[in-house]
Amino acid sequence: MPSYVKRSGLKIDSQLADFVENEALVFTKIEKDKFWSGFADLVKIAMPRNVELLAKRDELQSKIDAWHKKNGAVANDVQGYEVFLQEIGYFDEEPAEFTISTSDLDEEISTICGPQLVVPVSNARFALNAANARWGSLYDAFYGTDVISREGGLAPAKTYNAKRGALVFAKTAEFLDANFPLENGSHADVLGYFLENNELLVGKKGGATKLADEGQFIGFSIIGEKQYFLLKHNGLHIELVIDKSTPIGASHPAGLADVIVESALTTIQDCEDSVAAVDAIDKIGVYKNWLGLINGTLNESFEKGGKIINRTLNKDRIYQGVNGHELKLKGRSLLLVRNVGHLMTTDAILDENGNPIGEGLMDGIITTLCSMSGMDKKLNSSTDAIYIVKPKMHGAEEVKFACDNFTLIEEILGLPKNTIKIGIMDEERRTSANLKACIYAARERVFFINTGFLDRTGDEIHTSMQAGPVLPKAEIKSEKWIKAYEDRNVMIGLACGFSGKAQIGKGMWAEPDNMANMLATKAMHPNMGANCAWVPSPTAATLHALHYHEVDVFEAQKRRHNEATPSLSELFSMPVLDVKTLSKDEIEKELENNAQGILGYVVRWVADGVGCSKVPDINNVGLMEDRATCRISSQAIANWLEHEVVSESQVRETFERMAKVVDGQNASDVTYENMTGNFENSIPFQAALELAIKGASQPSGYTEPILHAMRIKEKATLI
Repeated sequence: MPSYVKRSGLKIDSQLADFVENEALVFTKIEKDKFWSGFADLVKIAMPRNVELLAKRDELQSKIDAWHKKNGAVANDVQGYEVFLQEIGYFDEEPAEFTISTSDLDEEISTICGPQLVVPVSNARFALNAANARWGSLYDAFYGTDVISREGGLAPAKTYNAKRGALVFAKTAEFLDANFPLENGSHADVLGYFLENNELLVGKKGGATKLADEGQFIGFSIIGEKQYFLLKHNGLHIELVIDKSTPIGASHPAGLADVIVESALTTIQDCEDSVAAVDAIDKIGVYKNWLGLINGTLNESFEKGGKIINRTLNKDRIYQGVNGHELKLKGRSLLLVRNVGHLMTTDAILDENGNPIGEGLMDGIITTLCSMSGMDKKLNSSTDAIYIVKPKMHGAEEVKFACDNFTLIEEILGLPKNTIKIGIMDEERRTSANLKACIYAARERVFFINTGFLDRTGDEIHTSMQAGPVLPKAEIKSEKWIKAYEDRNVMIGLACGFSGKAQIGKGMWAEPDNMANMLATKAMHPNMGANCAWVPSPTAATLHALHYHEVDVFEAQKRRHNEATPSLSELFSMPVLDVKTLSKDEIEKELENNAQGILGYVVRWVADGVGCSKVPDINNVGLMEDRATCRISSQAIANWLEHEVVSESQVRETFERMAKVVDGQNASDVTYENMTGNFENSIPFQAALELAIKGASQPSGYTEPILHAMRIKEKATLI
């Protein structure tokens, strides 16, 4: 049982209180009594409203369920469905035309476009790697992934493969030719890059040439025999590294040892979907890492290749500008923090009546407090902005609630109003349908809107649970409602004045080992007008950065600005499944696919406290899984159970068979405990099964209530 201390009527886990008072508050001039008194006031004001908002979710869902039971799918009465939603208060009042007025945003948010990393802040090593992913090696990204074929003589080996390296040189030259062309000829034929009178000269057979646009060369650094030439295109930098003393540089005709690409402009340090934090100890770990990232003290040691490596935050990069002045560029991503949503409570802090408080309230005030620790040195935001991504909000009322809470937090901590900026995750259908009103509610502090299509799909299935059987997952991806959802997000964002002011973001690439396909297809996101899109790794960020050289996002936004916004009828258009179109074998394969994905993810979540992991799917393809992907799979099975496409006994039997598959996929892990043969006592297995069988009754189809309860139960067995 946790040990509590009393502060201003609150009961706070003693270790959490110690962290706040002796680690977080010391970076500020705030007295601890004032902090806890303000926190207690926040709880008194916000918790009753929080409860009301959650009750409204349940009330609306109950009415929608009843409508579907009476009328069937939306397609049976499209107009009647929208009238019904209007009558029950599902729609917020549509505001008149307006433009967001958020101020003091960093240029990575407002005027530069590029990849956005998302990483669990609970893992210090991952968090540091992501923060340092502002710059990445293009050579490594090409050489180490399937972007370069691994067939035959091109396969990577323990030693350097010169044939593979030659293709890396060629592909790099293609990138340079497309975005930093020469006055004549190709970078593939360059024999040397030289500095002369602060100008970049390029040596080729037949004489020297220059960049076609000499303004792209903006700075340089010379350290001994090494030269670093800084170029800029579409707001993004690259660095040509000239160093013939290295094996790679010596093998390149021009001594080009690497091309360093500005990659992850921003990183979401996540406290939510990719994190398994279920109690005060877990939350302290999350907050400690966020504090260390912001004030620059976080470090992590680990063994790699028989050596101990100490990872710290990268320093800024210093160059001499072509104008003769020093040029300093950030060495790290601009860091954003994703808090949890409005749903969950935590017994890390109890109110004056002994009730757990909203976890989102705790996240809001403590992550903001930690964010203040780096302000004096401007280690993160150059404007002292604090960027909080707020997920899983339902409609404008809940967005306004979050903003009102941020106002109270600013008052408690003595921050100027609107210091805290809000990122709105457009991942629940009620927010999608009311996006303009949601943005209006946050118009003074919104810094991004992002389509979280994974959670959005899970919510679509749950909201329409009683409409009929849901389509197989692969078919849902191609439905027109998803395109309408993605397009509405962009069009409404542009109409509200986001271009050049705030981010319009797109979702995650979920296959971290399939970089060739990502490189071939993910340019669609900037082409859609998205300032940023999510990637799962630093390497993916470097490769995705190439798309922002290929596409001028602001030109894409101009092109799209006057396009029509898809209608609500398109947004609500997901059809139901005609079960007769699927064979028994197809139904079983879909059930197996979902069950295996749930089990592979949940066993790590519950047994090890790993909230985001690369999980082999049923075909042994590694997929990035978090609670959003788990939500889709669990809701899909719950829906088929609800409509008797499958039976509960069939689901149980499938989970037992798939548990054996997952056990086999984890066989090399000596700490792993098999689920097979221990189904009744395996807490991870029971958690996974419960997510499917009880999925229809879960609030909005969320996985958190079951996962948290089962992880707490599992942790109790380890004491």
